[in-house]
Amino acid sequence: MAYSTYIIKSKIDGSFYIGYSKDPEARLSRHNSAKTGYTAKKKPWKLMYTEVFETKTEAIKREKFLKKQKNREFYQRLIDGNG
Repeated sequence: MAYSTYIIKSKIDGSFYIGYSKDPEARLSRHNSAKTGYTAKKKPWKLMYTEVFETKTEAIKREKFLKKQKNREFYQRLIDGNG
């Protein structure tokens, strides 16, 4: 089963959130219906970017790499296809 690393963007303040999931669309729905936590405070969210991997381990590795960047411009270049 494939896993995806994803980037979502808050429609409230433009902040990004990075995660991984088997089903990014379903995960987006859960972020947008969250009652507590980081994503609950900044909803609604929009799915901006996904990368598909064969294994969960690869998806988690990519998620950790992206989170370490802490760089909005880097994320935006990925989303725009220039990353």
